[in-house]
Amino acid sequence: MTDTPSLISPMPTTVPEDRFPAILGMMASGSGSNFEAVARSIDSGDLNAKIALLIHNKPEIKAIERAHQRGIPTVFLDHRNYLTREELDRAIVTTFRAHQVECVVMAGWMRVITQVLIDAFGDRIVNIHPSLLPSFPGINAIEQALAAKVKITGCTVHLVSLEVDAGPILVQAAVPVLADDTAATLHARVQIQEHLILPQAIEILATRLALAQLRR
Repeated sequence: MTDTPSLISPMPTTVPEDRFPAILGMMASGSGSNFEAVARSIDSGDLNAKIALLIHNKPEIKAIERAHQRGIPTVFLDHRNYLTREELDRAIVTTFRAHQVECVVMAGWMRVITQVLIDAFGDRIVNIHPSLLPSFPGINAIEQALAAKVKITGCTVHLVSLEVDAGPILVQAAVPVLADDTAATLHARVQIQEHLILPQAIEILATRLALAQLRR
């Protein structure tokens, strides 16, 4: 794989030294590579957090194995068992609250969430998206970038709003698009940056919450 440089937006410098670890509830629908990146960042001490549990909506996905290898509990909430998206989100909220979750991380969660989840956790839900938002929101962002023949794309971690891929941006990383890129090769390089910026964005969010508590 070609080792091309990228640019990550700068990190803030003000971090409370005595901040308690943020309690994370993670959501995944696939391989869980971003889940793994967050867990490794916690292990290394770069991210001051604890993963309370992983919610998944598909059985037998790689993310479950990654969680169990670390002793992290998993909960299967099959979206097909709920009549509406709101019902699914109410089950998610109930599950997260039972585990004292403070921040929600959508690490490859392939379902549109509703106001139910947003109301429950406010500006404490983050999502990772494989483009430099606001460019190429929605599905197939990598393919959209290639079709548009852009020279630079990347990935974004943002707070979640009701509009898809439209919440306030926390961190972005830019990735050059090479002349011979395919969707697979470009996605692989973008994913490397996703694994870097998702833990950073969670640390930013947790720090904001801690500072807000200190001001009260």
